[in-house]
Formats: sequence, C-alpha cells, structure tokens
Amino acid sequence: MKELAHFWRHPAVPETDLLKARYVTHRFSRHVHDGYAIGVIVRGVEEFDYRGTTHRAGAGELVLVNPESVHTGQAGTPEGWSYRMLYPSIEALTTIAAELRAPYATPHFPRQVVRDEAVAALLARAHQAAERGDALAASTLSRTMFARLLTRHAAPRPVRPLSPAGGRAVREALELLHESLVDPPALEELAAAVGARPFGLLRAFKEATGLPPHAYLTSLRVRTARRLLEDGVRPAQVAAEVGFTDQAHLTRHFRRIVGVPPAAYQRAAGTYKTDETPGT
Repeated sequence: MKELAHFWRHPAVPETDLLKARYVTHRFSRHVHDGYAIGVIVRGVEEFDYRGTTHRAGAGELVLVNPESVHTGQAGTPEGWSYRMLYPSIEALTTIAAELRAPYATPHFPRQVVRDEAVAALLARAHQAAERGDALAASTLSRTMFARLLTRHAAPRPVRPLSPAGGRAVREALELLHESLVDPPALEELAAAVGARPFGLLRAFKEATGLPPHAYLTSLRVRTARRLLEDGVRPAQVAAEVGFTDQAHLTRHFRRIVGVPPAAYQRAAGTYKTDETPGT
C-alpha cells in the first residue's frame, strides 16, 4: 500500500497550509505546531497521543489539535489512514473569532476528535477547492467552515499555571535553547544556567511544554528549518544552521514532524531550487 503526501499553501487564506495524505507505516513523532491542525479523516483510522491521552479518529470524524500541544500520529489499523488537514495560524483563527464576537480571544478545542458531518463536509469541500486552485471557492468555504467550527466546538483557552520559580526557570531555559540550536547544553548545564536542579527543571519543562528539553529542541529545529526553507535556503545549509548533523538527519526529523520531506515543503512555499539533490 503506497503512501502519498501533498503539502501546499492555501491559495486565498493567509497563514494557512494544507496537507492531503495517505499513511500506512509513517509515524509522526511527538511534536507541537505553532498554529492549529484541523482535519477530516477520509478513510481508515488515525491513532494519536495528545497530551498523554490516546485518541482514535475514523472516517468522517474531525481531528482538532491546539497550538503548542504535544501529539503524535500513526495508523490505527493495518490499512492506515487518509486525511485532509488544514494548518491555520493562531492569528488566522483569532481574527475569525473576533469577527464572530466570540467570548474568547484565542480559540481552544477541548475535544480532539469530533463527529460533525456538516463541518466535515464543508472542510472536505474547502480543501478540494484549494487543491484545484479555486481561490474564491476555497476562501469562502474555508472561512465558512472555520466559523462553524469555532461556533460549535471552540471554548476559551484554559490556563495552566506554573509555580513562579518553575515558570522562571522554564522561560530562561527556553531562551537558552532558542539561542543554542547548533550547540545546545546538556541537561545539567541547562539547569545550572537557570539556577535549578536537573530533575526539577525536567519536571517543570515537561509540565510547561509537554516535551523534555531534547525533544523540544528537535521540534524547535524543525520549526526554524521551515522558516529557512520558506526563505529559499537550501536544505543542506538549513541542516547545518539549525544543528542537524547532515541533510539526511534533517530530512528524517522533518518528515516525522511535518509529514513531507524538506524539498516538498519548499516546493509548496515556492522557494525550491531545481538543482537540489533528488529525493531530499
């Protein structure tokens, strides 16, 4: 059973990416998105861990993943799954929420698997219009779908407070990791730099981000790689700039998180260089 994945930019809705894929053996590693991941299962079953809870989504069901929420993704049956996904930025959905005069600033989806046939049908039609490049239909259907999704299934974002000391240590540790993509400190060095003990920092870091520091760093590297690829930087150079050992290392982690290899992502961004090495 062949796996297929097509990633592209929405032709009319700003800050929104799209993915149409069929996966069988592919497994998404634990990761987070800057924005939302919203999609419909077309065939099969997807199984995913979301903040420590396992979910299963079957054909016709919606998958709703909030920003900065740790999750995975893999086949829930031997036949795999097919889906259509949209990845709107936080700004894209908060703008729609503001137009709807929603009782929250930033939308949050309390349920990650939802059966709503009307919204699922709208999402599929919007996605298909975007795939055809029909900007008017794609923008109209996408915005209508987002509005109905927010009205029916969104809620205020919950607050997850940390202790003042733990919050400070995590904030400082995050700053250090952002500054040290290529040569990151060991856990002991990171803890010493922020005035915390290693196990204490590890617990607070996982509570705040959902990931241990090393996994967060991988996700951060891929996130930075996406921006560089969008700027037209060649994958081999991107790998070096974000701290991966080589282009193959970048490709492996990039596909586990984004779902497509760097070259496919760069083609979607319109910045792919045709003289790149094939298959990267």
